[in-house]
Amino acid sequence: MSRTALVTGGSRGVGKGIALGLAEAGWTVHVTGRHADALEATVADLDAIGAAAGGGGVSVVCDHTDDAAVRRTVLDVQEGPGLDLLVNNVWAGPMVNPFRPEPFWKRPLEDWDSLIGVGLRPHYVALHAAAPGLIAQGHGLVVNVSSFGARAHLHSVLYGMGKAALDKMTADTGLELRPHGVHVVGLWPGLVQTELLIGSGLEEFEGFRIADGETPLLQGRVVAALAADPATADLTGQVVVTAEHAAAHGITEDDGRQPASHRPIFGGGPLHPPLNPS
Repeated sequence: MSRTALVTGGSRGVGKGIALGLAEAGWTVHVTGRHADALEATVADLDAIGAAAGGGGVSVVCDHTDDAAVRRTVLDVQEGPGLDLLVNNVWAGPMVNPFRPEPFWKRPLEDWDSLIGVGLRPHYVALHAAAPGLIAQGHGLVVNVSSFGARAHLHSVLYGMGKAALDKMTADTGLELRPHGVHVVGLWPGLVQTELLIGSGLEEFEGFRIADGETPLLQGRVVAALAADPATADLTGQVVVTAEHAAAHGITEDDGRQPASHRPIFGGGPLHPPLNPS
């Protein structure tokens, strides 16, 4: 059976890794981004990794600061091939050094426009557009890519605010959609070996060795596993840590490595209160 996903911000980094993992598992993955050339290169990689399983990619140029464009993108997929999985991943940060950011009072208020305006609002817009169709078909999964920054200071104050709000959105939309057979989970990657991080020349970041980090592809393999597992319904409204879900389900990096969860380093305990099934 053909399965169709939409991954926002899928031309590089975590988004591309998620798209690759889904294509590897046989999904047709629509990936959005601002630049057609980057998207076409991503689609070529998706087609290559997905060839054996019947998966592949479709590029969709989208300006995620434009609510109408985001909505149109979602509905085009939904009304065309159909939409089984929405991955809200798009993100943009201000032009700062992400490894040594300035404190919030030294930053312009315009940082809000990227970290909240792109890092949060389009996720809500996309899910708002997708929800009626998902409800009508009686099934579907939404994955919101969040971060340990929801509970610890990472990058900046606004980054943490956006991620904490996204986790709350996951909890509350999960509560409202669950009776309709539609499920929403958050995903917390660990330190991910993105192009930006690898290109930085750093050997460690925030006390973590980059060589021990997770690959973008591991994120995609975990998302594919979540989408294939009926037990994911029991996780709706909650946050999943990539490394923990991978370890629990035997998902590894290509070299067999099993990255460690960052949860203990950030204080342990629950990630987000689970929903009351009643």
